[in-house]
Amino acid sequence: MSSKIDIHAHWYPEQWVRLLEKEGPAIGAEIGRNPKGHLTFGVPQYKATFQDSYIDLVTRIRMMDEARVDVHVLSLTQPMVYWAPADFGLKLAQSYNDGLAEAHLQHPDRLLGLATLPMQAPELAVAEARRAATLPGIRGIYMATHIMGRNLDEPDFWPVFACCEELGLPVFLHPVNPVGAERMRKYHLRNLIGNPTDTAIAAASLIFGGVLDRFPQLDIVLPHAGGTLPALIGRWDHGAKVRKELAHMKQAPSSYLRRFHYDTITHDSDILTNLIEQVGADRVMMGSDCPADMSYTHPVDVVEGLIDVPENERQLILGLNATRLLKL
Repeated sequence: MSSKIDIHAHWYPEQWVRLLEKEGPAIGAEIGRNPKGHLTFGVPQYKATFQDSYIDLVTRIRMMDEARVDVHVLSLTQPMVYWAPADFGLKLAQSYNDGLAEAHLQHPDRLLGLATLPMQAPELAVAEARRAATLPGIRGIYMATHIMGRNLDEPDFWPVFACCEELGLPVFLHPVNPVGAERMRKYHLRNLIGNPTDTAIAAASLIFGGVLDRFPQLDIVLPHAGGTLPALIGRWDHGAKVRKELAHMKQAPSSYLRRFHYDTITHDSDILTNLIEQVGADRVMMGSDCPADMSYTHPVDVVEGLIDVPENERQLILGLNATRLLKL
């Protein structure tokens, strides 16, 4: 039986949090404590609270055991590092990536890492990608769906994608501060609607902006089952036929669906089953969003409960696809 691998799990190294606490205020970050004693962080557009469940590895391993997950592929989430001046962004990225390597060495059979990069300075991002690729346990790159409001098809980001393609590092995307956030302050809509929408914007930028054509061997992983992308692809195909803004497209947007990989986070088995039919079981990998309150607490149960998906395809999703993509 292959390992059950969760490719969407967030973590903050203790030393990364301490670095942010120590040096963040000098560059304008508001650092404090909430009533539970957790460190809080704030800069314009980005806020975060660093709860113990996101930091403590003993707690993390216990959660994995309870969920029957063999491996977590760890990644940074809000606030990322793009908000900082380039030099401090690099320092934060290096601290995070070193923390990933240390976590892997502590639990080599249970924890892998996705490196973060200072994308606000692409030349530094390339250098850090090359350094991080030499660290134990690093199996890919983690990147937001936009870089401080700039879409991923901007030409100055292309050297980073070229580097990832060269190194064979898949790029995993995740929303932060989604588009339209000012209209989604109530009801947790920033997450419920904003996150899946921002994922689709990132995918559209990579398709329509020519990034996937320019880097044909680059692997991109979309969170939250591709967000709204799968449901919108017919509309995109029609637009490519009738809109002059898309006259440069040489093939239908839907032909790029299988250029992406997708996690399983839909919170609806019918939608997940439809995604598997739409893109193929070999493009879907188990994810949980652990330990967020919007996560799957038992992602293995979710996949095993897909009664309309054949057993061999469920095994692909549980771990075989991630094993292949991450070159384990």
